[in-house]
Amino acid sequence: QVQLVESGGGWVQAGDSLTLSCAASGRISGGSATGWFRQAPGKEREFVAAINWSGTNTLYSDSVKGRFTISRDKVKNTVILQMNSLKPEDTAVYYCASESSGWSRWINLQSRYDFWGQGTQVTVSS
Repeated sequence: QVQLVESGGGWVQAGDSLTLSCAASGRISGGSATGWFRQAPGKEREFVAAINWSGTNTLYSDSVKGRFTISRDKVKNTVILQMNSLKPEDTAVYYCASESSGWSRWINLQSRYDFWGQGTQVTVSS
């Protein structure tokens, strides 16, 4: 079992920055990857970004590419999502998730992920 706890959400204005953290504990596989997903009101949950265990591979959705940066602190078992130039359309509940199958071209698929956090709310006002 892997436990994931997100933190760092909040209310900001458009153009501001916010940093989300995902702290992992439990039986973490060295080959695992961590992803961030989000779900806006009335919409389906969507992929945001992912990073592999070593931090050498990352993937971003087109909607956040160039604005968001995902990174990993292996010592703290934490994955960071740095969000810059936030837009009102970034408003959502953000979830981190962990998978143990290893990095692949399908890392953006929710079905690959075994463990999920409870989510943290991000609200961006215009």
